[in-house]
Amino acid sequence: MNTTDTERLAVDIDDLDVDRGGNSVLRIDQVRIEPGYTAVVGPNGSGKSTLLHVISGLISPRRGTVLIGGEPPRLGSRVAYVLQSQHASRHLLVTAREVVALAQPSRRRLRRASARDRRRVDDVLELLGVADLANRQLADMSGGQRQRVFIAQGLAQDAEIILLDEPVAGLDLASSQLIRHAIDEQRDSGRVVVVATHDLDEAARADRVLMLNTDLIAAGSPSDVLVARNLRRAYQGRVLDLGDGSITVDDAHHH
Repeated sequence: MNTTDTERLAVDIDDLDVDRGGNSVLRIDQVRIEPGYTAVVGPNGSGKSTLLHVISGLISPRRGTVLIGGEPPRLGSRVAYVLQSQHASRHLLVTAREVVALAQPSRRRLRRASARDRRRVDDVLELLGVADLANRQLADMSGGQRQRVFIAQGLAQDAEIILLDEPVAGLDLASSQLIRHAIDEQRDSGRVVVVATHDLDEAARADRVLMLNTDLIAAGSPSDVLVARNLRRAYQGRVLDLGDGSITVDDAHHH
């Protein structure tokens, strides 16, 4: 299939309806996610993680299509997905370097890692500030360190589309800043970066925002989407007008 880079990278969603237990949990008439940083926001249970699952190909919709460059999504080829929480068993004897290397295409095909593969592992460990932890076991790391290792694993795949679910939630400032820097670098490289987040300040950094509450409430630039009328539709009674032209959104996570 001959396509331009933009056509190859875009995620096209049309007439989407995803259900769980017979109830719709995500409905999107039509939207295109292009290269750059797209933040997905909405209250708890609004469909943020479900959207990432659909784009990754982990779940199939009841109706509608999701296409990446005109083809159905498939995790591990064009798409890397870093889940919201990662728990390392204390009995799992695996180092940060091993975790990152295992996700590379050569390892998935049971091939010996090339010099380029090894350099890529070193590069992403350095980018996320965990190069000095390369030989430390995952279970011996803090939550922030562990999250950075898993994001490094996602980046090491060199996928065209990177999906991150709450990548900075509950992390220390240093870890959050390093992860934000990594997101910016991937955006600047021309990849599609989709981040589900409760943090509206984080969403304001994005190129584009999708606001959900089962349905797609709004899509566009942060300045167009993160406005009172959309926030009230998405968050309903949890939006407080402070009377000075500003508003506060108090969701279940108090962001």
